[in-house]
Amino acid sequence: MAISEVLSKQLQELGLDPKNVANIVAATIAEDLAGGEDVTSNATIPADQISSAEFVTRKPGVIAGLHIAAAVFESEGLTDYEIMVSEGAYVDADRPIIRIKGNTRKLLLTERTALNFLGRLSGIATLTNRWVSEVKGSGAKIRDTRKTTPLLREFEKFAVRMGGGTNHRLSLSDAALIKDNHIAAAGGVAAAFSQVREKFPDAEIEIEVDTLQQLVEVLPLKPDLVLLDNMTPAQCAEAVAIAAGSTELEASGGISLENAKAYAESGVNYLAIGALTHSAPVLDIGLDVRTE
Repeated sequence: MAISEVLSKQLQELGLDPKNVANIVAATIAEDLAGGEDVTSNATIPADQISSAEFVTRKPGVIAGLHIAAAVFESEGLTDYEIMVSEGAYVDADRPIIRIKGNTRKLLLTERTALNFLGRLSGIATLTNRWVSEVKGSGAKIRDTRKTTPLLREFEKFAVRMGGGTNHRLSLSDAALIKDNHIAAAGGVAAAFSQVREKFPDAEIEIEVDTLQQLVEVLPLKPDLVLLDNMTPAQCAEAVAIAAGSTELEASGGISLENAKAYAESGVNYLAIGALTHSAPVLDIGLDVRTE
């Protein structure tokens, strides 16, 4: 069953592609069935049984993925549901976030897929919110990376936004990021930069540097942004003074929740945090079913 027009519009307003959501949802349901059927539910539950259910938080956190869960329901013909909180809302434990009513077999078929999305994305949003809180008032933004789960990047970067973070590139085609391997392959930073600028004149170009001396060398190229790789907060502050507003600066590597404030207060524009997506714990959410 296709996603409804109403839900498609809601997904678009959230910055999600309805077609991609539908495709991912269909693939996850297919993965769960593996070409067969739900042997447990189909053996124990009458085909026409109706149940009501609530998705409930077991732990407090920032919620993300409600409308993706809705797409899971709609893919199996479950349309009688109510989303009870906003995407990006912080909620306490034991809070119902979705109410749903429908065929019991279908509810249980969609349960794990919906919970997997809700738990994973809410975990990312919750962790992102912790990072954002650590640097509040500094002016620095918490930004994600491409260290995402294969095929779920759009979802996970959406969750970062719901947690108050900022997205970096969604794909390799969005912008250029010249790193050490590109520099080595091109024969130098100037050569790499000029080749990107020649072939993709409208692309935003970010350059990675490992030392302050490299920063001095790349500034005349006028990059849009410079990534300061594995520098200390003190070195980042020096880099800010050297750049003097001529380009944006992003700190990356060696950053933790414990030292995030020090990095943010160095004056850099962004903190690149791969952990937002590759190390976020799942937020505990459960489904409580009541048979009618």
